[in-house]
Amino acid sequence: MSLRTDVVVDLQYGDCGKGKITHHLAHTQKYSHVLRYNGGCNAGHTIFHQGKKFVTHQIPAGVFFGIKSIIGSGCVVSPEQFFKELQMLEEGGIDTKGKIFIAKNAHVITEQNKEEDTKVGGAIGTTGQGNGPAYRDKYGRTGVRAEKVPELAPYLIDLYDEWYGDADVQILAEGAQGFGLDIDWGDYPFVTSSHCTTAGALLNGLPPNAVKDVWGVAKIYETYVGSKKFQPEGAIFDKIGDIGEEFGATTGRRRQVNWMDMQTLERAIRINGVTHVVFNKVDVLREAGQWAVIDKDKVIPFSDEKTMQQFVSDRLKQLNILPDHIFFSESKDRI
Repeated sequence: MSLRTDVVVDLQYGDCGKGKITHHLAHTQKYSHVLRYNGGCNAGHTIFHQGKKFVTHQIPAGVFFGIKSIIGSGCVVSPEQFFKELQMLEEGGIDTKGKIFIAKNAHVITEQNKEEDTKVGGAIGTTGQGNGPAYRDKYGRTGVRAEKVPELAPYLIDLYDEWYGDADVQILAEGAQGFGLDIDWGDYPFVTSSHCTTAGALLNGLPPNAVKDVWGVAKIYETYVGSKKFQPEGAIFDKIGDIGEEFGATTGRRRQVNWMDMQTLERAIRINGVTHVVFNKVDVLREAGQWAVIDKDKVIPFSDEKTMQQFVSDRLKQLNILPDHIFFSESKDRI
């Protein structure tokens, strides 16, 4: 048997189009499994499939192509939202039967977790879905595992048995949130409660030497949803937000906008071991008619799209990203 894993990781603050990239790779590559490796229903992955728009919060994108899709041990699961999402997919014409599973050692978001998050999570801008309290209970050893919830029993799976059986296993690991929100590497305390990096995928029973390709996903500009001040003064940022329809897929809150920060991007690429980079929404800056990045705390403007893309590509080549592994995308459903 052989075990290979490709990882999709967000290089910014979430909302960069990981769902689109996962959906595209699941369609164009051969995978036996798609694994959601961190987070919970606080995520919102927007996917366009056969002309229909879906927003998934917990269920991996492999289900759209009949690939075995697993919510991993690094996740926290809301049973209520899980069953709502199953219903949404079925009503949208997606066959989920025998396709979706939950790691038996994943933890569950309880009603008490959600109530607590709604009351106290506003200070750092959480989604109020109960993720933070559920992770706290997990590490405080007072949490509830999925294997203790009877209604989840038909969906439970042992990740060790799944990865280390007799068959060849090819996994696409789908991350949630983003590097800038990672519990260790983000701007603490304005972070999520899980490990959003490539290393977070390994916590689901995968060895480091199983990782092959790491797809880093970013926008050609940055967005952030939360309580801290992120967006600078200037009408251009509201314009970009309007053109890009920058509203949270889970909360509906307006996202703050800024230019892409090259130092933050390079840091994320190095720490995550990225081999491929996809920049989404390049058409948004084209329609806005302005192009810029932040480099060493200074705004670097460009006269046109081509000049900006060449600047960014040259910097990525210095990080050993091959030229044909750098993509500038404007499509909603493919790279």
